[in-house]
Amino acid sequence: MKKIEAIIKPFKLDEVKEALQEVGLQGITVTEAKGFGRQKGHTELYRGAEYVVDFLPKVKVEIVLNDELVEKAVEAIRDAAQTGRIGDGKIFVSSIEEAIRIRTGETGEDAV
Repeated sequence: MKKIEAIIKPFKLDEVKEALQEVGLQGITVTEAKGFGRQKGHTELYRGAEYVVDFLPKVKVEIVLNDELVEKAVEAIRDAAQTGRIGDGKIFVSSIEEAIRIRTGETGEDAV
């Protein structure tokens, strides 16, 4: 099993969700996040004063899935989230040792 964590622009969330559903994934977890990378924030004007916005709004999407779906899911996220501009985000893939469904006690891939 693998875990995919994708940090994307908030307005791309619906497109990413639909792309993942087309691949056949059922469950995702979404968290609002703030951060910056090479983008390094930007300056804004508020009531005549200029200030720096270091942390930009992002969305973190997390999915745990079977190994055979990883490539399709990563491609779906990349295609749906890409704008071609700086700050499109990142995708991380890591291994999951165990998954347990709390309600039924199912383990491993059955729990996913």
